[in-house]
Amino acid sequence: MSSYPTNKTSGIGESVSDLTQTAKDAAGAELAALREKVEALMRDRVTPALAEVAGRAEDAAHGAMDAVRRQTGALSASVREQPIAAIGAAALAGIAIGLLLRR
Repeated sequence: MSSYPTNKTSGIGESVSDLTQTAKDAAGAELAALREKVEALMRDRVTPALAEVAGRAEDAAHGAMDAVRRQTGALSASVREQPIAAIGAAALAGIAIGLLLRR
């Protein structure tokens, strides 16, 4: 009779081991499928969206550079036309900055 519990116990152990392996395999398959879905989502949606945002940022940067160039040209022309006013404005700006830095 002592051999009967041993066989029964070893059969349960094998069943548990088989069940554990089946669960591991199923979880691995589910994880692989989920990984494929995430990669497809990244490839199909996220990457194009990032490329679009990068393109918009580049366009905005070019627009800002063009605006700075135009403003610089306009300021240079204004200084050439009215040098005394430009010197006065620069002096007032310097005084204002100096007063603000003292506080």
